[in-house]
Amino acid sequence: MPIYGELSPVSGGDPIPLLKPRLMVGRRESCDVVLRFPNISSHHCLLTLDSGYWYIQDQNSTNGIKVNGTRCQRKRVDPGDKISIAKHTYTIEYSPMELGAVGPPPPDRSEYEMLRGTSIMERAGLVRKKDFDTDLPPEKSKKKEFRYDILDDSEGQLKRARQESDDDEEIG
Repeated sequence: MPIYGELSPVSGGDPIPLLKPRLMVGRRESCDVVLRFPNISSHHCLLTLDSGYWYIQDQNSTNGIKVNGTRCQRKRVDPGDKISIAKHTYTIEYSPMELGAVGPPPPDRSEYEMLRGTSIMERAGLVRKKDFDTDLPPEKSKKKEFRYDILDDSEGQLKRARQESDDDEEIG
C-alpha cells in the first residue's frame, strides 16, 4: 500500500501515515484517521491530495483547524507546515514531486473563495487606492496616482486632486 506522507505529532508520539488521497479526520471510528480526544469533532476535517499537494478543510468542527498558527477553513499545506486540529498539532511531511506535482504550487484558495473575499467594487477596480504608501512615514512616501472616486458626490473632485498634485510637486 502506498504512503502519501505522514502527520508527526509535535508533542511526540508515533507518526500517522497518510494512506489514501482523501482522509476524513475525526473522533468517530468510521474516520480514516481517528483522534480519540474530547475536543476533536466526530468529523473534524478532511485531508485531500490534489496535483501532488495536500489540502486541509474544516468540516464545521467545534474547535476548528489552524495551519502554521492561522485559523482557516480550507488551505493548502506544504511539507513541514504545522497543522493544528483543535489543540493537537502535527507536522505534515510529504514530497510533492513524488506525488505528481509539476511546476509551481497551485493557489491556496479556490476561485470562489477569492471572489468571496473581495467586494464587487474591488473586483471591478473601482476602489480608490490609498494616497500614501503605508510602509513609509508621510513625509517620505510617494503620492499615488489619483483615481476618480464614484462614491464621492462632492463637486470639483478632479480639480482638487490636480491642485493637490501640483502643490506636492512645488513642495518636493
